[in-house]
Amino acid sequence: MLSSGPALAAPSEHLVEPTLHIGPGGREAPRVALTFDACMGKTDRRILSVLIDNGVPATIFVTSRWLKHNKDVLAELQAHPDLFEIEDHGAMHVPAVDRPVHIFGIAAAGSPAAVEQEVRGGAEAIKAAGVATSRWFRGATARYSKSAIEQIRKLGLRVAGYSVNGDGGSLLGAATTEKRIAAARDGDVVIAHINQPTHAAGEGVVNGILALKAKGFSFVKLSDVPTEGSDGTTMETVAGY
Repeated sequence: MLSSGPALAAPSEHLVEPTLHIGPGGREAPRVALTFDACMGKTDRRILSVLIDNGVPATIFVTSRWLKHNKDVLAELQAHPDLFEIEDHGAMHVPAVDRPVHIFGIAAAGSPAAVEQEVRGGAEAIKAAGVATSRWFRGATARYSKSAIEQIRKLGLRVAGYSVNGDGGSLLGAATTEKRIAAARDGDVVIAHINQPTHAAGEGVVNGILALKAKGFSFVKLSDVPTEGSDGTTMETVAGY
């Protein structure tokens, strides 16, 4: 996606794209964590159906904007607490960077106060929808300033990076997406999108999940297993998590 404003932040501005891994299951029981961003818009039922039908757990990061238009899907997720945990993707889907910059054409929050508004706004919308208190946050573009990461942890949330970019922001083709997800290794955290039902990537997500299952992988939610993230993202928060 090309930027419509200032260029992507230069390395000198010290933005980071954190990685995240889960504790591996071992050769006999390899496992991965599937994480999905629901940024705004609708829901890809191709993906949701394969998760439910195959009993595949996942962590879903939702924005306040997505929640407003997908109440029926939220109810469906809540009906399967064994499969889904719902976490914070922000209020308005803006990058959690505390100074003015554009990332992939999206204007960042731009200040510490705006970062807090984005993080708290998403968490409060989730709580108002009757969902358990958020424990994880993932910002738009998954890029952050290090000072914003520290700020988010002080708000009581860990920051969810990833180790496998499954669908390239839902912009990749089905075959490439399937190949990326199917190649996940024991302990990987996969990121993909569940809000683009018209994109070809969704088909690849489905096929990639089924390929991992056929290879004997199991699937876990982030909060069910030990995690290790870069850039201080999984250090203990003020909430003790």
